Amino acid sequence: MTAPRPEFASLDSGDGLLPDCFFHPDRLQPLGMVMRAASPTGLVRGIRRWDLVAVMINAIIGAGIFGLPSRVFAQVGPYSLIAFAACGLVVMLIVLCFAEVGSRFDETGGPYLYAREAFGPLVGFEVGWLTWVTRVTAFAANCNLLVEYLGYFLPAWGAGWRRSVVITLVVVTLTAVNLRGVRNAAMVSNIFTVGKLLPIALFVMAGLFFLEPGNFATPVAPGFHAFSNSVLLLVYAFTGFEMATITSGEVRDPRRNLPFALLTSIGVVMLLYILIQVVCIGTLPALADSRRPLLDAGARFLGGTGAAVIAGGVLVSIFGNLNVLVLAASRLPFAMAGRGGLLRPLAATHPRFRTPHVAILVTAAVMLVLTLSGSFVYAVTVSTIARLLSYTATCAALPLMRRRGRGHPAHFLVPAGPAVAAAALLLTGWLLANSTWREARDAGIAAAAGLLVYAASRVKQAGVKNDESATSGTGPRPVGR
Repeated sequence: MTAPRPEFASLDSGDGLLPDCFFHPDRLQPLGMVMRAASPTGLVRGIRRWDLVAVMINAIIGAGIFGLPSRVFAQVGPYSLIAFAACGLVVMLIVLCFAEVGSRFDETGGPYLYAREAFGPLVGFEVGWLTWVTRVTAFAANCNLLVEYLGYFLPAWGAGWRRSVVITLVVVTLTAVNLRGVRNAAMVSNIFTVGKLLPIALFVMAGLFFLEPGNFATPVAPGFHAFSNSVLLLVYAFTGFEMATITSGEVRDPRRNLPFALLTSIGVVMLLYILIQVVCIGTLPALADSRRPLLDAGARFLGGTGAAVIAGGVLVSIFGNLNVLVLAASRLPFAMAGRGGLLRPLAATHPRFRTPHVAILVTAAVMLVLTLSGSFVYAVTVSTIARLLSYTATCAALPLMRRRGRGHPAHFLVPAGPAVAAAALLLTGWLLANSTWREARDAGIAAAAGLLVYAASRVKQAGVKNDESATSGTGPRPVGR
């Protein structure tokens, strides 16, 4: 049996474009479809425009918004509505930088690729490494949170060996979905985006009819420090959008669709977050003391059934977020290996499903070990600084790439782009200054580990190249011959 020609290989049944029954190893597919779906790295461009929007919404809306309304209200009271709006506008500056820089690229990597192009391989690797560490630890924390919320419905499955079974099933299921094709991962993301937005929409639309105007009475305005802290707290409810940029190598027409998806998703999230806060303030008098504000507020105007729907929405929201974490995190080692930053096997693609199967399996294995190791992974608390570093690198890359003018031209140009980038850099600098010593220490440890991995990988690859040269007889000849 002869192997299919490479230009037709990318339309194997794993890309999800056609059912399995349409495929046979010897059957050639229409060239036009292949060119539309193929990616230079061997991946399939199976993520469409609205798929990408769904991926971003899933990446941003995890579990945080189900607990943040009470924490922010405890700090600044009804002024938390202004804090949500201010935070959304601030994050929008960063999103605009990502939109312009991302519109120059059509390959896998996101912040790693942007930093590498702008500042060189070492800086790019550190940004990619820290982003990957952030994603695998975020998966561990959120997966444990999923098990806790599952206890609302099945208390016996929240501890002991049953907890381990649930965690293992979640990781294995998501790994299988992502292995079998990016279209599968995109379809799961679409389903869970709808699943998480419906309970939130029900909460907002029903809650607006039960608002108590007196709850919005504004006492003395909070001080600048308290208000700044509330905005700082909310920034991390808006993060995650950068995960979808990592998958550009599997997005159709990414230079056009990425800016659209970034701006659309952040606009939807801003609107939802503000409406959620309005309902929480207007329906829950003891909001500042609530640990589960959406559940408590929903129980007041929707009853026990409403609270159960919200709890189910949390489960759906977290599961959708976990799917995107597997999708995005696995593409980082794939992208880094493809450019010599990690061992070459991590850059392999599955011959049938056209997915980075080695990178997916390695990433999923690390996620499973970390998730089973404890309720939260405090030992590697680098999420805050790692995200801010990737934001800083991307914002700084905008004026640099405009000045150099190399590579693809930007498909999306931010008006007054350098000024927007400067404002975003000031913001990220302020946020970095507010990071804790522990976060700085853990980020330093993770960065140092990344340097060791980078050095070891380069040495290993140099040895492999020397061995190949010696075997082929093309290596340097001995002196005197």
